[in-house]
Amino acid sequence: MRTAIVTGGGSGIGRAIALRLASDGHRTAILDLDAESAERVAGEIRDKGHEAMAVGGTDVSDRALVDAAVRTVREKFGPASILVNNAGRTGFDKFLRIDDELWNRMLAVNLTSVYYCAQAIVPDMIDAGWGRIVNISSSSAHSGQQFMTHYVAAKAGVIGLTKSLALELGPRGITVNTIPPGFVDTPMLRNSESQGMLGGSVDHHAELTPVRRAGKPEDIAAACAFLVSEEAGYITGQVIGVNGGRNT
Repeated sequence: MRTAIVTGGGSGIGRAIALRLASDGHRTAILDLDAESAERVAGEIRDKGHEAMAVGGTDVSDRALVDAAVRTVREKFGPASILVNNAGRTGFDKFLRIDDELWNRMLAVNLTSVYYCAQAIVPDMIDAGWGRIVNISSSSAHSGQQFMTHYVAAKAGVIGLTKSLALELGPRGITVNTIPPGFVDTPMLRNSESQGMLGGSVDHHAELTPVRRAGKPEDIAAACAFLVSEEAGYITGQVIGVNGGRNT
């Protein structure tokens, strides 16, 4: 049994990943800014007979809060050897309306947080001689997306960070991979649909997807579960697209 940390685990893709890792036998810690959501997911896991804890109020763009959260997990569950960097924020803004504050906040939550969390946890992985890091990026980093230059730039940075970190940590028994989800039916996607930012409904875009459906959070969780397994020890520095064929 290993200890896994999932950031942004209180809803959507993060929740599905936390549930899957717990069902696979890992002690699972849910870090989320929303304390209520984090505890609700931890409760779901415990109700299924697995070990879970919530560390709510964790703003992953704040190094001090990240370090404190990791210490809390270590005290209860021991050192983490699995890290899933899933926390993020999205937004639609015309490029010329993006100011420094918005730009910096988008990069802080979506990119800098990956750096903070990895730096907090990698020392324990090095000590163990084993570790798995999965960073959730975005298929928009491949295709681009209008009105999301700040978000796409941050997620593209996650892919570059993943590749570089994989080269550095591979000799230490640590793999680092990234999953860029494509069109996954989450509350975040439905919110974008309600704002009219998708250029059509979720059902419309599902019909344009080669597999003819939108993704499910569980699709991402399944790929993540494999990447953190022993069987995936020869896979590192990879971009594993889970997008129904929308990007190849």
